[in-house]
Amino acid sequence: MENNEIERVAQPETLPEEQKLENTLRPQALDEFVGQDKLKENLKIFMQAARERGEALDHCLFYSPPGLGKTTLAHIISREMGSSMRTTSGPVLERVGDLAAILTNLAQGDILFIDEIHRMNHLVEEALYPAMEDFELDIIIGQGPSAKTIKLPLPKFTLVGATTRAGLLSSPLRDRFGIVNHLNYYTLGELKKIVFRSSGILGVNIDDKAAEEVARRSRGTPRIANRLLRRVRDFSQVISKGELNVDIARKSLEALEVDEAGLDKMDRRILMAIIEKFSGGPVGLDTLAVAVSEEVDTITDVYEPFLIQSGFMARTPRGRVVTVHAYKHLGLKPPASVQENGDLFS
Repeated sequence: MENNEIERVAQPETLPEEQKLENTLRPQALDEFVGQDKLKENLKIFMQAARERGEALDHCLFYSPPGLGKTTLAHIISREMGSSMRTTSGPVLERVGDLAAILTNLAQGDILFIDEIHRMNHLVEEALYPAMEDFELDIIIGQGPSAKTIKLPLPKFTLVGATTRAGLLSSPLRDRFGIVNHLNYYTLGELKKIVFRSSGILGVNIDDKAAEEVARRSRGTPRIANRLLRRVRDFSQVISKGELNVDIARKSLEALEVDEAGLDKMDRRILMAIIEKFSGGPVGLDTLAVAVSEEVDTITDVYEPFLIQSGFMARTPRGRVVTVHAYKHLGLKPPASVQENGDLFS
């Protein structure tokens, strides 16, 4: 299977070499965080109330497609609550002992951030229940009939979980989070503010129309907006000695194969596969994954959310279908069978 991630400038996951720079661009306070206004208003109240009572914040769960700010919010909660934060991820917590080692080293009010929390081992998840609810950790000593369970008290901490697949969380785990929020894709205006903020940090002199062009092609995702800004900056430095206007932005983004709607080569490949190989659909997810040489989870987590949100693809009981909007965007004439399907595909 070919590695599509290497060539995807519009992928929403963090690339390893971007981690340090992403931390530099990350907002440090809730007031600096652009977008998600209702979430921010509520979170500000919850944190202020917890601080005034001298308590730890309720456990928080954030779910959304990648790149919309779940990790950033965890860092902001840690700073604004005046707490230390310990970061881990679901796949790393393979044994109950791994979880116990982390929990027993937390202090009162600390934040434990678990990314990809839906991928935790089920035994680890079950051990987490009493830790979240009663702030106790059940430790089994010995084996067989002589085995004993002791309850180890834990400091009152806040678990912040992040997931791209909220549907894969078990009900017992989901119900133990007091604060549950979904992060939405960002508007063009919000992304434009993010591009201006990041350009200031990076020392990029970008004009209004160029910022809007980068924002428009960022798939509603701040992480992609920041990545495109860095790549456009490279083009402007070489081509126009650092002058970043709308013409340079467009030429740069065309060179990166990111079109006006934010679709990249892989997005167009998925849509064209459905059109050319399956007559516009419906087609099953497994079959589509084989047709484009991509993992099923990658399609559902990375590509589908934006394609569906933007109206290029629809999910039906029989499978995925391409919409009239997608045909028009790709410069193709939709067949009569698609046009007859009514509002869903128009």
